[in-house]
Amino acid sequence: MVERGRAVAYGAVTIVNAISCGLGAALGVRLKTEAEVRLTNEPGRIVGRILSDPEESTILIESVVNRVLEHFGLKDEYGAYVETTSNIPIARGLKSSSAAANAIALATASALGETLDDVTLVNLGVDAAIDAKVTITGAFDDACASYFGDIVITENMSRRILKRVKAEDYTVLIHVPPEKSYTAKSDVKRMKLIAKEVASVHGIALRGEHWQAMTINGILYSSVLGYDTSIVIEALSAGAIASGLSGKGPAVASIVPEDAVDHVLEVLERRGGEIIKTEINHEKAHRLV
Repeated sequence: MVERGRAVAYGAVTIVNAISCGLGAALGVRLKTEAEVRLTNEPGRIVGRILSDPEESTILIESVVNRVLEHFGLKDEYGAYVETTSNIPIARGLKSSSAAANAIALATASALGETLDDVTLVNLGVDAAIDAKVTITGAFDDACASYFGDIVITENMSRRILKRVKAEDYTVLIHVPPEKSYTAKSDVKRMKLIAKEVASVHGIALRGEHWQAMTINGILYSSVLGYDTSIVIEALSAGAIASGLSGKGPAVASIVPEDAVDHVLEVLERRGGEIIKTEINHEKAHRLV
């Protein structure tokens, strides 16, 4: 046993939102969450601190650590003190929960001196997110994109990875309005109204037309959730190759070639809120020394 572990996992944006029909796809981006786990001799006591957003609930931290300890049969032996820090805005659709779950699970296994295969680790985080009620579907697509990077296309109900695609390098510009939108409080009934349409969009992504899928998915979900779609149209007209609502919003992510970055930035800046400029992530979540 090592007693202390650190790890990092990355953010992601939506290509196909799985909430309506269980079929999803997501893209890893270079936003990140780091977690540090220190084991204690107080079984059943998990203390978590989110250093970058202290007002947020720590229930996911507790849930992930418990799931990993339980997996190794060590829940009655150890407690833990956990700190996380992140540059992923919480509750904006940028997979902050998936990144946190992956980083905490990796750091906990590291503290225990144990290893887990990739899919088992992702599934422990998904299970913990369901336990903590911070997700509706378990967000297997988001968790995989956060963990593996690049594009991951999934069937969320059976937790199967259908396809992984190495994405080309583009700038990712994310418009982040100030208001938060928690997944667990989303209007699932409304989102299920477009289940057949989203399943068709998922098929488009599987055929390799993932940027088209991202834009169509974003317009569909924006329509049922009451978001203005004009920001997407303006980003496309300024040179973005894809633009769409990420998750259940309110953030909108645009995939932008280098020669169009300034034009798309100008369009997004007119909207107020925060603009995050990042890149597509090709790196797997990993332990830190």
